[in-house]
Amino acid sequence: MVQVVEKTRVRARPLRQARDERVVAKDLPLGRILEGDCIEAMRSLPSASVDMVFADPPYNLQLGGDLNRPDGSHVDAVTNDWDKFDSFATYDKFTREWLAEARRVLKPNGSLWVIGSYHNIFRVGAILQDLGFWILNDIVWRKANPMPNFKGTRFTNAHETLIWAGMGEKAKYTFNYRTMKTLNDELQMRSDWVLPICSGQERLKRDGAKAHPTQKPEALLYRVMLATTNKGDVVLDPFFGTGTTGAVAKRLGREWIGCERESVYREVALERIEMALPLDESALTTMQSPKAAPKVAFGTLVETGWIAPGALLTDKKRKMKATVHADGSLRTPAGETGSIHGLGAKLQGAPSCNGWSFWHLEHEGEIKPIDAVRQLYLLATEP
Repeated sequence: MVQVVEKTRVRARPLRQARDERVVAKDLPLGRILEGDCIEAMRSLPSASVDMVFADPPYNLQLGGDLNRPDGSHVDAVTNDWDKFDSFATYDKFTREWLAEARRVLKPNGSLWVIGSYHNIFRVGAILQDLGFWILNDIVWRKANPMPNFKGTRFTNAHETLIWAGMGEKAKYTFNYRTMKTLNDELQMRSDWVLPICSGQERLKRDGAKAHPTQKPEALLYRVMLATTNKGDVVLDPFFGTGTTGAVAKRLGREWIGCERESVYREVALERIEMALPLDESALTTMQSPKAAPKVAFGTLVETGWIAPGALLTDKKRKMKATVHADGSLRTPAGETGSIHGLGAKLQGAPSCNGWSFWHLEHEGEIKPIDAVRQLYLLATEP
């Protein structure tokens, strides 16, 4: 069982406000999954107590009958009761109620993330605007390996949409711009994210079947949290499922609270989070400074787990060393930081450097350029 963790964060703010935050933090069920309906569960939380809400609510897919592949095999689609609503009005009422509670528990400088498909995201977006949220971005998660449209009656549905919103037009919010630019090989992070769907070893299973039909990839939550929260912040997930939010929060040194009514999902989530390894403290430090972007940014390999934060990179002769940080930046033992390209150039005293060929990683007794890992990633995520 995940234990409740209580931490006091020291910040430069008035003593009274800091004391109030300690009281709130002490009262929060950090590192726990609240059972039952998410709306009732959120009502048990203090007002203005969490830094970010990430919500993956039911999409209300309105599937009519079974879905089969051309060969006649059955497609494991979302047919669970939790995704069924009698009408749009019923779904809208449910959406308004959970969003109202999310707004109540968020701090004035907190932010909300909601993910959905064309079935629900437009309704959700209108309701959150009605409640006073201010949309900062809509993010298109473009799936590198989407499921095809088996009936051939529509375009392949290859993306989902995330809404990122603040508490109001004038409200402050966290955005780690430099971290995102570093993660994206020194280019501004765009609002279209190409990431693979959850598959392979990351896909959790129970008795040979998917533990959850809509499990999100950890890389998606990694980018969301790295971009819009700081170490020690509290992240609430009202639709916790199998615990992707909790596992990534643990890795990145964030606190988490989940709400989940399905007992089987709670069991899977707790087991998963117990096994999640938090990043080394030094690897959590992200860069605060610096061609055409490659097909895959180095940061993508980090957030998808192909190269782990804390990994040691060297040049081919193993004379120069650097450690990988959570945002894809590198740090030498002497404290010099930079991207794979910028730091490589700096260490060589050169005007430029192709970091993909300069930096190497030891794997199974062999030293290989990190570009080899990039090529493996591209092969694994081919549509």
